[in-house]
Amino acid sequence: MSKSTWSHSMESLPASRPHTRTRWTSALALPCALAAALLLAVGCGSRTLNSAPVEDRGTGLSRPASGGDAAKPLPGAENAGKPGYYMVKPGDTMIRIGLENGQNWRDIARWNSLENPNLIEVGQVLRVIPPATDGAQVVTRPVLPGSAGTPAAQAASAARAASAPVNGNGSVPPPAATGSDEDVGWIWPAQGTLVGGFDEAKNKGLDISGKSGDPVVASADGRVVYSGAGLRGYGNLIILKHNNTFLTAYAHNKTLLVKEDQTVKKGQKIAEMGNSDADKVKLHFEIRRQGKPVDPAKYLPAR
Repeated sequence: MSKSTWSHSMESLPASRPHTRTRWTSALALPCALAAALLLAVGCGSRTLNSAPVEDRGTGLSRPASGGDAAKPLPGAENAGKPGYYMVKPGDTMIRIGLENGQNWRDIARWNSLENPNLIEVGQVLRVIPPATDGAQVVTRPVLPGSAGTPAAQAASAARAASAPVNGNGSVPPPAATGSDEDVGWIWPAQGTLVGGFDEAKNKGLDISGKSGDPVVASADGRVVYSGAGLRGYGNLIILKHNNTFLTAYAHNKTLLVKEDQTVKKGQKIAEMGNSDADKVKLHFEIRRQGKPVDPAKYLPAR
């Protein structure tokens, strides 16, 4: 083949390969650029999430995930261990705290300025005695012969304070009940058969059997401090406060007939017997003395 023929053949070849390479390069460049942008966005997003704060509601402590900031103190922590204060435990509700401390749960909420009583945290410390009874408040009176201001009387008072019992929650119980508080004049809250006796560890009151709808009556004069079903294990529950010493609880009712803050008289029908949150129809009846469960059989008249 002559040189001119070879040259002509070369010139007649299609010139498409450079264009083909250009199209392949462009087709690959766009997905690669998109993938790189996506990886960059994911990386940035991950850094943002890792720096977000973490709220630990179980302990009430708010802390950043990376650490470094001091733990946020729980409400009332400065009063932990002081007489008249209670530290919230797992499973507590305001109703239970009120029952365990012999107080109206609404009063406790007011004393602690709780905007939402349903939001309390484990480890939070609550005042459970009225502010007027705070030991830090002192009333000055003239010292008279033979009065509490004499050295002998002061020594006796100090001895009584040193021997005062301390509840398991760290609070000192209120002063001993007066004679008038003890003279309540109890009656049986229902007429059924006694099917469960008092056991401080297993049964904090008496269980009285009956038929659904049987009357449940107030065991003494008092005021309704709770009427509802917000305390687990008690079903439809009524709690009466009789004085500064005694509360009574009436559980597992079918129907509640009184409302909170209502005044009731001894023998007044306050509920109908039922089996709410119970395995059979019965009334579970408790007497609480300064918040502590006591055997009702020791207070009720003999049948």
